[in-house]
Amino acid sequence: MDRKWRTLVVVCVAIFMLLLDITIVNVALPRIQRDLHTSFTDLQWVVDAYSLMLATVMLTAGSLGDLLGRKRVFLAGVALFTIASALCGSATTPLFLNLARGAQGIGGAIMFAVSLALLSQEFHGRERGTAFGIWGATIGAAVAIGPLAGGLLTSGLGWRWIFFVNLPIGVALVYFGSRVLHESRDETHGGVDVPGLLTLCGGLFALVLALLRGNDWGWSSGRVVGLFAAAIVLVAAFTLVELRQENPMFDPRLFRVPAFAGAQFTAFSISAGMFAQFLFLTLYLQNVLGLSPIQTGLRFLPLSVVSFFAAPLAGRLSSTIPIRALLGVGLALNGVALLLMHGVTPSSTWTTLLPGFVVAGVGIGLVNPPLAATAVSVVPPQRAGMAAGANNTFRQVGIATGIAGLGAFFQHSIAAHVPANLVHATASGLTQHPAFIHGLNEIFLIGAYVTFAGAVLAFALVRRKDFVLSAPARV
Repeated sequence: MDRKWRTLVVVCVAIFMLLLDITIVNVALPRIQRDLHTSFTDLQWVVDAYSLMLATVMLTAGSLGDLLGRKRVFLAGVALFTIASALCGSATTPLFLNLARGAQGIGGAIMFAVSLALLSQEFHGRERGTAFGIWGATIGAAVAIGPLAGGLLTSGLGWRWIFFVNLPIGVALVYFGSRVLHESRDETHGGVDVPGLLTLCGGLFALVLALLRGNDWGWSSGRVVGLFAAAIVLVAAFTLVELRQENPMFDPRLFRVPAFAGAQFTAFSISAGMFAQFLFLTLYLQNVLGLSPIQTGLRFLPLSVVSFFAAPLAGRLSSTIPIRALLGVGLALNGVALLLMHGVTPSSTWTTLLPGFVVAGVGIGLVNPPLAATAVSVVPPQRAGMAAGANNTFRQVGIATGIAGLGAFFQHSIAAHVPANLVHATASGLTQHPAFIHGLNEIFLIGAYVTFAGAVLAFALVRRKDFVLSAPARV
């Protein structure tokens, strides 16, 4: 096998591993909750710590690869991810687990950010399209397999093995990657944007913390108001820092292109409206309905499988159907799916969710391929990497803020029906109470509103004239 194809294998295995850790953890959360005695907020941080670090570090990790060498940075990311996985699996407290998850997210962001650059330097012409297609299929496979893999590992070996399974893979990647990958860097790159990284990370952390603790601390309390104020100031500072940089990790002026803005709104809304629901659906399936982790993973399979097969269809349709129609219809279908899930009662079984799962699978599959193409096709070629990083960042920010925001509404709804000392136990599904079902139905509606709003924005903003690269025939 030629070295370039061995490079593709190394990169794709690494991407599969890091993306699997986004979806594989959801199914294990109830077991983690019981073993580590976590609160509902702790449980949200297990997902958010990973997503936040993945979102904030990804934009600057590509610059680090340009400066220090992409092979070196990639292998360092794999090593950090592997060590952090060992720490996650060894965690004995919620705080330790969440800190280790944050470190995992940093390692994952580094791997993800330089992966396409490693492939671009090896593949050219038609072969590059093939390599990128395999890379994209790897992402889809990781999302599809995650819930089932999480269920199998958690039921068979225990939740710690969803992290320990990364150890032999990570060691093998470092060993083979050091021998297979070719080093490259951009000697003209201006360096790492530390002020941008710190302001973005600080702003997003303050926002998510305020959303997660608003119900407990009081929405009008000094701490929560101060966190929201800090988030606004830091995000504004990030914008100013980037506007003044000669080589920014993200140029806010790209939002002047309506289609670019539409791509980011699409990424955020599908993540915040739909993907953030998976945490709450898992708690419902396991803690309320009493399903095992493997049974829960199997229940998610219709959504995953339908999405996996709908994605290639969307790729083919993009040559004949306007991109904005695919994005708009896909997001609208996610909204319809959440409305179909709405109406769960204390006597419902998991099949109540099945129609919504199937429709959501179609909607997700319709959005992902054209969204990826739009993100990089509405900017000049030299900014394609920045645009792709921004789109991935908006996806992860959507998940992090979606879980925090939906969780805030969820807890607030529950607090109206149960005593204050039972809110966290009820929100986790550990205390059987109709208030959990009421809160679940409420966030289904909120998620539907988010995805419908995203559908409108996608259809309105993604315009044919904004595409500057060789994009699909109809956009």
